[in-house]
Formats: sequence, structure tokens, C-alpha cells
Amino acid sequence: MLLFAEINAQNQERAEKSFEKFKQYYSLLYSYYVDTVDFSKIVESAISKSLETLDPHSMYLPPREATSENDRLRGNFEGIGISYNIIRDTLNIMEVIAGGPSEKIGLLAGDKMIKINDTQWAGKSTMKADDYVSRLRGKKGTTVKVAVLRSNKMIDFTITRDVIPIFSVDASFMIDNTTGYIRLNKFANSTPMEVDTAMKKLLASGMKTLVLDLQNNGGGVLTSAVALSDEFIEPNKMIVYTEGIKSPRMEYNSTATGNFKNGKLIVLVNENSASASEITAGAIQDWDRGLIVGRRTFGKGLVQRPFALNDNSQVRITTAKYYTPSGRCIQKPYGDDKNEYRAELYHRIQSGSLTKSDTFKVPDSLMKFTGNKRKVFGGGGITPDVYVPIDTTRNSEYYFQVLRKGVMNNFAADYSSSNKPQLLAKYPNEDYFVKSFVVDSSLLNLLLTQAEKEGVKRSDSGLMASKKLFEVVLKANIGRNLFGSQAFYRTTLELDPMIQKAIILSKENFSKYKVRNE
Repeated sequence: MLLFAEINAQNQERAEKSFEKFKQYYSLLYSYYVDTVDFSKIVESAISKSLETLDPHSMYLPPREATSENDRLRGNFEGIGISYNIIRDTLNIMEVIAGGPSEKIGLLAGDKMIKINDTQWAGKSTMKADDYVSRLRGKKGTTVKVAVLRSNKMIDFTITRDVIPIFSVDASFMIDNTTGYIRLNKFANSTPMEVDTAMKKLLASGMKTLVLDLQNNGGGVLTSAVALSDEFIEPNKMIVYTEGIKSPRMEYNSTATGNFKNGKLIVLVNENSASASEITAGAIQDWDRGLIVGRRTFGKGLVQRPFALNDNSQVRITTAKYYTPSGRCIQKPYGDDKNEYRAELYHRIQSGSLTKSDTFKVPDSLMKFTGNKRKVFGGGGITPDVYVPIDTTRNSEYYFQVLRKGVMNNFAADYSSSNKPQLLAKYPNEDYFVKSFVVDSSLLNLLLTQAEKEGVKRSDSGLMASKKLFEVVLKANIGRNLFGSQAFYRTTLELDPMIQKAIILSKENFSKYKVRNE
């Protein structure tokens, strides 16, 4: 048997020969190719394609994508502080970030941005979201001039850019007198501070049970996942460990700090909950700290380490794997066919795993035990304690056509903008709007008439099947335009079968599931 050092020596020799081969190829292109060669493209393609041969998650990020991803994970960027949609080739401001430069100079949700730095961009179908980002973002202290349309009046603003937070917490509120709810969209550097603030507010409101919603949360920063788990798990317990051939085992443990070491805990996950979400769900499950509710998670347990290249591009190279405290590997299997790996969620749909029951079978060799001797399995992803299928009973092709055409968002934005003074006079705050606003038949008919104008044929059977969806989602979008994303999530609460299941479970005794009840 070869010694490890000898294997390394052989690998080094092969690597050096391959590198010399690539340099030879590069030199031949430079010397003999018929046309001028863009060597930056050659190198980018070589890096990107080579990483694709390794695993599904090692990747190359060009400079702009690397900057955008770093901003997302850092939890802030430098810009003007708005969120927006492109509606009919025009930038519509959906939300003005509180305390940001746009709010300070008087921009409002519902404003339509017509000009940027004296150039008209509204109505140009070639403009994409990235084009607006490149013009509106910039270094703190620099300025940008914009002209917006508000109530048929053009108004000019000069905005001084500043550091803008990107929030991880979409919503945090009390569902009832004792049940709190936090929805987390990613794990960024700012996540622990945001969650700490939300948790203290909910505890002050009487929270005894927390519903932590990690649905569609694709992960992010490892240390933020550890910090979130530390909110709930008693001291000196392992939260996660990482290990790779060239990365020694590293363990991350809980501490004495945390706002919710005691109290009933329900964590919602689905097939798009990945990476850091799975670290948190796995630790809570392995220590029997709370109930994991929903559907089997994505199964992304490969650790990527970012390395900056000399042009501000970045390679993210897989260096290790994540393991839960019981020793389960979170990563689902993958082979050479990356398309098959990406199609795994489609196969779950085809098998009925998302709509009926999970058909995922794991050999006993991958079985582990929780602290309370409950059986849990490796093999990819976190399997919930309580399964909740996707609810398809209210869906219809008619409803999806209205959504796909963008009619729902566009109509809600136009309606909110055109009627904002009257709406805010009648519904002065988020709480009153959520409790009192009703989508009546006349408002719904206006939406459906607009959909017809945009090519969606009216369907009485589709409307009958999806009437509740139309009403609730339209109200939620209007609420978001008026008050922000929390109004949207509070309104759509009744449509989410996972949250409804969590509300039922919150009234039960968790000891029957062999998990902490308080």
C-alpha cells in the first residue's frame, strides 16, 4: 500500500504535468490561431468547465457576480436603498428601505423611475435588472440623479448613496398570544443580530412557542447557522462539524448565550431549504430540541471556500462536507452527471414525494440516533419529523397564467400607487390592513379584466378553483406595496399548509414526539 506522502507526490507530479500541458496549449493558441484570441474568455471558460467536473457546487463567479454574492452574504451593499420590480419596461419602486438615502429624500413605494442621470430608461425593453443595478449602485458618498413619475407628475431627486442593509428576516410577528413566527430568507453576516432583535421583541410580546420558517432558504454563512442554532440548543453541544481530506475535522459547539434555550420550537423546511438551513434543522433534530416540520430538505452539504482572483472574480472550491451532531452527512449523492443531480427535485415531484408522502429510502447502514434514541437517517438532506405535502387543491392553470404573465404584481403595483392616499387614510397601519382589507368582487374583476387585456383568457372553472388564491395573493401584494414584506407574509399565512400545521402542533404536547416540550 502506498504511503499518503507518496500519493501526494504522485498527485503533485500529475498536476505539474497537466499545468505544463495547458501552458503549451495557451502558447500554441497565441502563436498560431487564425484570429485574435480573447485569452480572458479562454481562461474563464477553462476555470468554469474544470470546476464543473468536480462536484455540483464548486463554481466560478465573474467579477460582477462575485461582488453581488459577497454583498448578499455580507448583509449590505452601497446604493440608494430601494427594492423594485420591472413592470412594463419601467422600474417600479416596491419598497423604500427604512433609514436609507431614498427614504430620507422622499422617494415613495409606487414611484415609477423614468430617468437615471438625465437619460430616459423607462420603456426600453432591452433594460434588464442588472442594467439598473449597475446605474443605481455605487460607492458611498457618490450621487445619482433620478426622475420619477408620481400621480402623473414628474419629480427630480438627487440621491447620495450610502451603505444599505440586506435583511435576512422577512417577517417576525405573533401568530397568536403565545406563538411567535420568524421567516428567514438566507444566512448572512447580519442574520444573528437580526434574529436576536426579532426574538427579543417576540419574547416581550409573550412568546412561548416559536415557528422558525426556513422554507426556500438556500443557506449562506456557516457561522450564522451556528449562531442561529445556538439560540436554541443548551450549552456545550455540538451543532455541526466539517471534514475533508485536506480539511481537518472542525467542530462548532453551542454556548451559554441564546434567547430561546427553553420553549417549544417548530422549524419549517422544504425541498429548497439547503446548506445552512440544513445545519440548523439537523442540529435541532439530533438534540431533540424541537419538531422539524415539512418536506425533506435539498441535501446540500458541501462546504465552499471562496478564493479571490486577480481581477476580482472568485472561485468557490469545495473543501469539506457538513455533518450533523449524530454524524449524518447532509450532502445527497452525486455523480458525473450534474444534470441528473439538478433534476433530483423533479424526480421527487414525479414520484409523489412532495404531494403524497416521501418515498426516499435509506439503507440501515446510514441510520443514526438522536439524543433521545430516535432513528434518523443520512443519505442526503434532513427528513422532517412531521411530513406536510404541497397543497395543490386551490391551484389552477388559469391562476398560474395570471401569475406567469406578471398581471398580479403589475395590477397590485398600479392599484396601490394610484390609490395610495385613500388606502392609507382608510388603513393607516399594517395591522389594521391585514385584519380589515378585503378584496371584493369588483376589485377582483378589475384584476381579471386586466389579465384578459394582457392575453389571459378568462376561465370560470379556473376562477372557481382558485378564487381564494386570487383574493389572498392580491391582498398580500397590495399590502407589501403599502407596508413592506411582513404584510405580505402575514396575509398569506392562511394559504401555507406548513404554517397551518405548525399552529395545530403548537397546541400539542411535544413529548409524544420525544422532543423538548418547553
